[in-house]
Amino acid sequence: MRLPPSDTPALFDRPALLQRRRRVQADALFLHEAALAEVQDRLSLVKRVFTDIAIVTPFPTIWRAQFPNARIVEDGEVLDLPGSEHDLVIHAMALHQANDPVGQIIQCRRALRPDGLFLCVSLGGQTLHELRAVLAQAEIEARGGLSPRIAPMAEIRDLGALLQRAGLALPVADSFTLTAAYRDLRHLMQDLRAMGETNILTARDRHFTRRALFEQANRLYADHVAQPDQRLPATFEILCLTGWAPDDSQPKPLRPGSATMRLAAALGTGETKLPD
Repeated sequence: MRLPPSDTPALFDRPALLQRRRRVQADALFLHEAALAEVQDRLSLVKRVFTDIAIVTPFPTIWRAQFPNARIVEDGEVLDLPGSEHDLVIHAMALHQANDPVGQIIQCRRALRPDGLFLCVSLGGQTLHELRAVLAQAEIEARGGLSPRIAPMAEIRDLGALLQRAGLALPVADSFTLTAAYRDLRHLMQDLRAMGETNILTARDRHFTRRALFEQANRLYADHVAQPDQRLPATFEILCLTGWAPDDSQPKPLRPGSATMRLAAALGTGETKLPD
């Protein structure tokens, strides 16, 4: 198998990402606030008091009020996380913009003590599926082809597998969706710009996009998915990943064939044999 060259460009343009984050408006970070609420709910169900917390986040102000003693870590390619010093590491709404998501999770795993908890919230693959579809259709009609406009985002089953690859035990991956409504496509684009979620793909088209393409995309959006009040819905999927640093105290699956009771007996029901 032929390996890719070492100078293969990164998926995301990190300098562009940092530049756009500097223009973020605090009142547009509703996705981060929703992620914070979800993390708080999940931690309330864990019968553990965490004392050494690290939070990987591009927007510390969202998290400091609720976790005043946490170590705040910038979501760079290399995380400023010392090894085995934390009992909880939260990766907050940045994994979908990482060039190496597996490496990010592994670094968080190494920062955990045995039986420490890793908790990640990130945008998932169903995010902006409406916008992705209408932009693709409009561009095919206008240009006869596609250019990278919305970043590919991981599906839930893929990220669940990454937890295991990173060496985390008891991995769990689930998700929920939020739907925001906008006056038109321009309104949605303005909101994405205000929250720092516009196109940062390295392979993005650097040329000026004609207004006619966006006008056609707006018409397609309105024709296909507009709500009864004519507002345009935009879906945001938030993935929630949890895993634990391995420890001998954690429950282990039974060895295959070690059961001492038949399933039918445990359920109190009859057992029906399959025909030959």
